[in-house]
Amino acid sequence: MSIVLLLGSGPNVTACRDWPREPFDRIVTINNAWAVRPDWDDLIFPDDFPQARQPVDIAPPQRFIRSGDYVPLQNTFGGFVYAGGTMAFTASYWALAALKPRVIAVLGCDMVYSAGHQTHFYGQGTADPLRADVTLRSLEAKSARLMALAAAQGCAMVNLSQDESRLVFPRATPETVASAAPAPVNQTHVKSALTQEQSLAYYVPSGKYWKEEDRFDVAAIDALDAQWLKAIREI
Repeated sequence: MSIVLLLGSGPNVTACRDWPREPFDRIVTINNAWAVRPDWDDLIFPDDFPQARQPVDIAPPQRFIRSGDYVPLQNTFGGFVYAGGTMAFTASYWALAALKPRVIAVLGCDMVYSAGHQTHFYGQGTADPLRADVTLRSLEAKSARLMALAAAQGCAMVNLSQDESRLVFPRATPETVASAAPAPVNQTHVKSALTQEQSLAYYVPSGKYWKEEDRFDVAAIDALDAQWLKAIREI
């Protein structure tokens, strides 16, 4: 597997409707994003995603990716507390583990929500990052962690959006994505962050971290997030 196009539900995701399939080898969609273009391969969604919003007819090689598929794979990267509890991050870790790509290029995952503006390509929606959630305190840090762990797998994370974004990935275009390279990271800070994660032991095998949220120290998570940001900023 070489280049994965990962589509979220942000308003700018519709920009890809007329893009040629090349250079993308696989298209992974999150929740409602399957409706953006018909040639998607994988649709990933949580257990509470309404059946009425799921596509009725799918044909091979299209497939649904549910919690039984993505929770074990996200756990191989430390689990949900450290990775961030949004489907954008979950889909990225699933793609990284299941597809082993050279590049994951995301669109519609900027996670910027301005009051009174359209939040999703289909209108107004419920935005994961606006929840009071211990895993979502620094979306920048969670994206830094993803980028660093992807780089360790030889995978580049890039953002195809040209808009304001909470993601710290380098920007790219469909024309430049094939030349994307894994981001440089500070290995000292990466090792320190991973050591902190092991020491905290905020691992929840079921993925339902919200059921154990009382045992998580917010200050410790903030310190961990700061370490992940240093891993990409202090090169």
